[in-house]
Amino acid sequence: MAIAANEQPVVIDLCDIGKSYQMADETFYALRELSLQIRQNEYVAIIGPSGSGKSTLLNVLGCLDMPSQGHYQLAGHKVAELDETQLAILRNHQVGFIFQSFNLLPRMTALQNVMQPLVYRLMPWREREAKAKAALAKVGLSDKAGHLPNQLSGGQRQRVAIARALVTEPAILLGDEPTGNLDSKTTSDIMQLFDDLHAQGHTIILVTHEQDIADHCQRVIRLIDGKLAADSRNSPHPDKLRV
Repeated sequence: MAIAANEQPVVIDLCDIGKSYQMADETFYALRELSLQIRQNEYVAIIGPSGSGKSTLLNVLGCLDMPSQGHYQLAGHKVAELDETQLAILRNHQVGFIFQSFNLLPRMTALQNVMQPLVYRLMPWREREAKAKAALAKVGLSDKAGHLPNQLSGGQRQRVAIARALVTEPAILLGDEPTGNLDSKTTSDIMQLFDDLHAQGHTIILVTHEQDIADHCQRVIRLIDGKLAADSRNSPHPDKLRV
């Protein structure tokens, strides 16, 4: 029997989060007094106009950036109490990142790109290779393992990026406009892959400016001027992406 969303453990807990930057004599507030919880296996879209704080929030969630104020717990860990080494370990084990621009290393094959996050675990080469091959198989690219990024289509490169995010077996996947550079057919294919990963138990959080992507997710968090403007739920099991 499936566990109801409100019975799953909280994996992300933000309380009064703020993020500010000093620009000359002016202070810019990217996030303001933002509080929310995300539970295990939720499927969440973060939307809002340009400059609303979406990417800043994603960076905070992934521990790539630290909040200026407030408290953040990731998988039960108080982020502010961790040193850089502990943060790196937490990121490497808990979070997988997927970016709009793919961020693949151009001179490495698909397999080598997927193996990269495992280098930091001091894992034997053969074990890294086996895990990377399994991750590529999971996204349907076993036959492209030896290809360089410039030999792959946009959709295939994004699948490699997703495999790279999956290879560390993270509980949480964070996507920053992961379909922004893709055509509608490829977008539909990538969203189906996210659906499959969600069905396997992953918590998925996608930053997007596309309403169709937001409609596809189960929960939609809307930001305006760095503040939480709305937090709503869609149908829990959308049948397909409307593109």
